[in-house]
Amino acid sequence: MRAVLIVNPQATATTPGGRDVLAHALASEVKLDVVETDYRGHALAVARSAARDGIELVVAHGGDGTVNEVVNGLLADNHGVPGGAHRVPALGVVPGGSANVFARALGLPRDPVEATYQLLQAIEHERTRRVGLGLADGRWFTFNAGLGWDADVVAGVEKRRGKRASPALYTRMALACYFRPPHGRPPLTVRVPGAEPTAVRTAFVSNTDPWTYLGDRPVHLNTECSFDSGLGLFALRSMAMPTVLNQARQALRTRSRHRGKRLLRHDDLAIVRIDADEPVNFQVDGDLMGQRSSVEFLSVPDVLTVMV
Repeated sequence: MRAVLIVNPQATATTPGGRDVLAHALASEVKLDVVETDYRGHALAVARSAARDGIELVVAHGGDGTVNEVVNGLLADNHGVPGGAHRVPALGVVPGGSANVFARALGLPRDPVEATYQLLQAIEHERTRRVGLGLADGRWFTFNAGLGWDADVVAGVEKRRGKRASPALYTRMALACYFRPPHGRPPLTVRVPGAEPTAVRTAFVSNTDPWTYLGDRPVHLNTECSFDSGLGLFALRSMAMPTVLNQARQALRTRSRHRGKRLLRHDDLAIVRIDADEPVNFQVDGDLMGQRSSVEFLSVPDVLTVMV
């Protein structure tokens, strides 16, 4: 088997020693090339080349941003078609970031050494899983995407790249963006099949559950969402403090269905469209994609093979 290991040396939990151990272990099982990323988009470019060169396995060692780039590179020529015209290499993930939402949702160990051992076992026994992904404005996402408040938080954290992306930093930024939205809070209009357009103040789109993690604590929005179902939508018609606090409490304390008079929630959607009166920040898998005034989110089932 030919494989490429893509390492983000700037990721929170990656080290030169850990990279070397991982590379040595993988090289005992596959014919391996190792690439360290130098710039944003580098992992995408390497994964795209690997897919076009017929490589059978691409391993991402980094955080969720690295995984997202690798996935977008692997699927660059498939354009949302499951098992499309181009053969897609299998994906392996060895967590190296702070949250590692995609890896944890797959049940992979957070510890890189343990994850490496599980990956080697998956290669030896050909243990794989097919997963569905989301596609938003031409960008694949593995666990969540959104417009507005969550993307404002991502933008704020990215401006502080000198600081470690800790749960405390995300919490402080969420509060700052709640009280002082950097682009205001223009109304959003949600459109889903079979329902009238609905005006909301913030909207989150999920491809799995949990939506994300704050340290060890999972954040649940659409608890019935999974890699085997459609997309989940979680939106609030009001950003009043009592509404936000009630939903935040439920998100951190329960896996049951959220309830609330101001809540709009859908599960297993094939398509969602969100329009904004003015351009707002847009994020996928915790990476800022810029600003958009309209985004269509699609569920694409059974599109990627992951070594588990």
